[in-house]
Amino acid sequence: MHQEASGPRASGGSRLERAVVLELLDDAEQRRSLAQLREELGAGAEELEAAVAALAAAGVLCLSDGLTWAAPAARRLDELELIAI
Repeated sequence: MHQEASGPRASGGSRLERAVVLELLDDAEQRRSLAQLREELGAGAEELEAAVAALAAAGVLCLSDGLTWAAPAARRLDELELIAI
């Protein structure tokens, strides 16, 4: 269970990273292209790529062939309701 913070979802830095994680955790299809995330979050390409790369490097997201999805550990923490905003 998560709640969204008020204000723009894609305004950079850690706020954008949080928006990406929440978007992917709420995704029924579980995988999104970077283009889909840019459109849904209203983020710039470079800003989004940096956020996704940082999250992938930290093990929060998986990234392959231009698709990204929440890592199994992130999904499990969400199921345990340990992720909240």
